[in-house]
Amino acid sequence: MTDQDLQTTDEKWRDIIQLVKDEYLSEAQSYPWIVGFSGGKDSTLVAHAVFQALEEIPPSMRQREIHIVSNDTMVESPLVLAHLDASTTAIKAGGEAMGLPISVIRTKPEPNQTFWVLLIGKGYPSPNQQMRWCTDRLKIQPTSTYIKDNIAKFKSAIVLLGVRKAESISRMKRIERYKDIVDTNLTPHNTLIGAFIFRPIVDLSTDEVWEILGSHQAPWGGSHRDLFQLYRDAEGGECPVVLSKDEAPGCGTNNSRFGCWTCTVVEKDRSLQGFIDSGKEVYKPLVEFRNWLVSIRNDPTYRSAIRRNGRLTFDLTGKHIPGPFTIQARKEILQRLHDTESAFGGTLITSEEVELIHRIWAFELQNQESLANV
Repeated sequence: MTDQDLQTTDEKWRDIIQLVKDEYLSEAQSYPWIVGFSGGKDSTLVAHAVFQALEEIPPSMRQREIHIVSNDTMVESPLVLAHLDASTTAIKAGGEAMGLPISVIRTKPEPNQTFWVLLIGKGYPSPNQQMRWCTDRLKIQPTSTYIKDNIAKFKSAIVLLGVRKAESISRMKRIERYKDIVDTNLTPHNTLIGAFIFRPIVDLSTDEVWEILGSHQAPWGGSHRDLFQLYRDAEGGECPVVLSKDEAPGCGTNNSRFGCWTCTVVEKDRSLQGFIDSGKEVYKPLVEFRNWLVSIRNDPTYRSAIRRNGRLTFDLTGKHIPGPFTIQARKEILQRLHDTESAFGGTLITSEEVELIHRIWAFELQNQESLANV
C-alpha cells in the first residue's frame, strides 16, 4: 500500500491544489493554460482546482492566462447544454468578480462541418462505430483549432484535462507509459505539436471526485448541486473533451451516457431515456427521431448506389458499399427534424444550416442535370 492510498480525500485535494499552484508559478508562465471544460464532474473539478489555486496566489503573481474552453457540437442534449451554459456563465462572472485572468470560450464546428449540414446537406450516413465522422468534425477540430491558434501566438500551450487513471485500464496504461518517459507533470500531446497535457486529478477515484464536489462550494459561486442532479437524471457519465482520435473511444460508447442527442454510435441513448424516466417527457420526440435515424441508415431505399466521388464501391468480399443518403431521403430527414422541433418546442437546427443545406442540394441537382445532358 502506497502513502497515497493512506491519504484522506481532503489531503489528496490539498495536494492537488498545491500541485496546480506550483505548476502555475513554474518557469513557463508565458504559456497559456487551456482548461478543457465539458461541464461534467471531472472537468468541473479541474476548473474548481484552478479557481481555488488562483485565489491562494497573490494577484501580482497571476500572470498566466487561463482559458476555460467548452465545445458545443450544436447537437448537444438540450438539458446538458443548458447546464453547460449556466456553468460557464457562472465561471465567467466569478472570474471577473475575483479579478482572475480567466476567459471563457465556446468552440463550435465550422458552418460547413456541422452534423446537420453533413448528414442532411451532403448525405453522410448516420455515424456508427465503423464510420464515426462526427467526433472529428464536431469535437476534435473546433477545440484543436483553438489550441493551435494559441500555440501560434505563444509558441506553446498547456491543456488541462480531467483525465483519470480510474476511468479505464487502457487510459491508465497510456498515462503510466508517459510517466516512465518523462519526470514531469506535463506530457506532450501526440498530434498537437507545441501542446502539453496537464492532468491534475489523474490519481483520484470516481468516489473521491464526487466527495470533493459534494463537500466544497463552487469557488465561482453557488454549489455543485445541479451537477449532481444532472448525473442522477442522466444515469451516469458524460462525453469528455476529445482532442485526438486516440481519445475518441471516450465519445459515443457505453461509458459516455450524455452528449449529442443525435448519437447513433451507441445502441441506446441512455441519457435521454434517463431524463425521460425522471419525468422529463419532453425529450421523447428526440429519442424517437434518433431511433428512426438509426433504423434508416442501412436501408438501401434511402441510400444512393454510388459514392460522392461518382463510383460504385465494393468491399473485399464483393459486397456493395452504398453511397450517401439520396436527396429525397435527406428531404425526408429534414422534414422529420422540423416535425421533431415542433413536438419538442425548441430549436434543433439553425436557419443558417437549413440555408446551407438547400444550397448544397441545389448544387448537386445542377451537377446531376449537367451530367445527364452530356
